[in-house]
Amino acid sequence: MSQSSLLVISLSPIHRDARVLRQLSVVAEHGRVTTVGYGPRPEGADEHIEVPEHLATLPQTPAGVAKLGLRRLAAAELAAPAVQWVLKALEGRRFDAVVANEARILALADRVADGAPIWADMHEWAPEERTHILSWRLLVAPLMDHLCRTYLPRCAAVTTVGDRIGELYLSRYGVEARTMRNSSPLRDLPVGEVSEDRVRLVHSGAAVAGRNLELTIDVVSSLPERFSLDLYLVPANDGGKYMRSLTERAPAGGRIRFLDPVPPMQLPDTLNRYDLGVFWLPPVHTNGHLTLPNKYFDYVQARLGIAVGPSPEMADLTRRHELGVVSEDFAPETIAASLRDVTAEDLRTWKRNADRAAPELSFEADAQVGHEILRELLAR
Repeated sequence: MSQSSLLVISLSPIHRDARVLRQLSVVAEHGRVTTVGYGPRPEGADEHIEVPEHLATLPQTPAGVAKLGLRRLAAAELAAPAVQWVLKALEGRRFDAVVANEARILALADRVADGAPIWADMHEWAPEERTHILSWRLLVAPLMDHLCRTYLPRCAAVTTVGDRIGELYLSRYGVEARTMRNSSPLRDLPVGEVSEDRVRLVHSGAAVAGRNLELTIDVVSSLPERFSLDLYLVPANDGGKYMRSLTERAPAGGRIRFLDPVPPMQLPDTLNRYDLGVFWLPPVHTNGHLTLPNKYFDYVQARLGIAVGPSPEMADLTRRHELGVVSEDFAPETIAASLRDVTAEDLRTWKRNADRAAPELSFEADAQVGHEILRELLAR
């Protein structure tokens, strides 16, 4: 019996895209996988079609921008240079199922699938991906809405990162989205020791201006001396400008340290020596409000307590599993107040609770959603 032929498209550097790599580990169990994306062949792919890095994923040519500005959205669906290149690269190819990552490639996936079933992994809420940027809000958001409205109802399966974002897809586009969280693989790590007179905070992620890491630095700066913070940050594509602004903001004395980023698979081991994983993201847009990021699940697998703001998806899990503290709002003084009286016994309790919650909040649990989808698609 011949293997199923599966296509995974993600116009991202797949070899370092944590969500797509986890997705790929599931897809690879169901057949022969061809990936399309930037950068070298990712682990799990049998064949990789590498998109030239200089090609944009949106219609950023003069003709493309004119189509967006004139709201000729149907004409703009396939106008992005990277999309045009992929169409040519896949010409004449046929697949048993197609996995499409994010809204911008829905029309492309529909075209290359040629009737084969499509699993659309939307990640977050596509119509408001970057609405904090004026040009994106005016030109690109209408295209994302058009792509979702036109193509999501044609897809055999739709997934997203959290239940509330799934509810948005249902209410606006009438499609049932299943939740496949940005969870980390289950790790067998010890519940670390706690000091009686120190609280070791940690944050991992990207040094991107929209993440408002200034807030984290200001909060820790205002806390008593027993609190320290280590940041494992991947620099943004800005020549290190934002990272420099953060290091300059941190007070002297070494209580806040900036350490080199760690590969995703090694991160829980590195984080395991800390007490509390922290993430406070004021809700500047819908995706920020409903965020449930990789780092949350890395903290759980590292057996850490967790400190977050009232972001509903993170707050729900933190309260349900009794993993840590949820501040009432995002004011620096409110966040600091939520931490100031934390005791060593609190930390021990939260770490033990993280250990108990680790299997349920692991990728092994979320991977079952992907396996179920692929079985359904290939049964067609």
